[in-house]
Amino acid sequence: MVVIAAGLFTRMMITANRDERQPVQAIVVLGAAQYNGRPSPVYQARLDHAYELWQQRVAPLVVTVGGNQPGDRTTEGAAGRAYLAERGVPASDLLAVPTGGDTLASLRAAQPELAARSIGSVVLVSDPAHVYRAALMAGDLGLRVTTSPERDGPTASGAQTSYFARELAGSLFYLVTGGSSNAGGTVE
Repeated sequence: MVVIAAGLFTRMMITANRDERQPVQAIVVLGAAQYNGRPSPVYQARLDHAYELWQQRVAPLVVTVGGNQPGDRTTEGAAGRAYLAERGVPASDLLAVPTGGDTLASLRAAQPELAARSIGSVVLVSDPAHVYRAALMAGDLGLRVTTSPERDGPTASGAQTSYFARELAGSLFYLVTGGSSNAGGTVE
């Protein structure tokens, strides 16, 4: 088990430190906390990175995913779409999938929306520690996946040992069960 965990951790670190951006059909931004429609600093860093990719014409469509917590007036997906629209991304280049309380649920909700638009290739945008697990899940849903972790947000700076440990546990759980571990709650 230790050897498997070490190998998985190595793959996570490689993915966390590699930007695989290339032309794809859509940029998928994984949600994080939002407060009454205002993205948290973690989510804003992801959205700003997706905006940069969109400006570089990596993909013509930006998909924001994520549901809401009890008591929220809006969803992560809707807050992300609104934030990018305020930055100047046209509505025709945005798709919000306002469903999902975790990575797997959000990606499962996005997959039929992408399939309906004949989108099979995506670049995933999230935090460095998170992109490996998200890519595993998206690949299992039939998407051709590359990753482009954001580098400027609170979770990208410094050693985030607890975040990497949580993601390692979540990845192991997913690989064994095919389900979500629900470990750690919402990313702020």
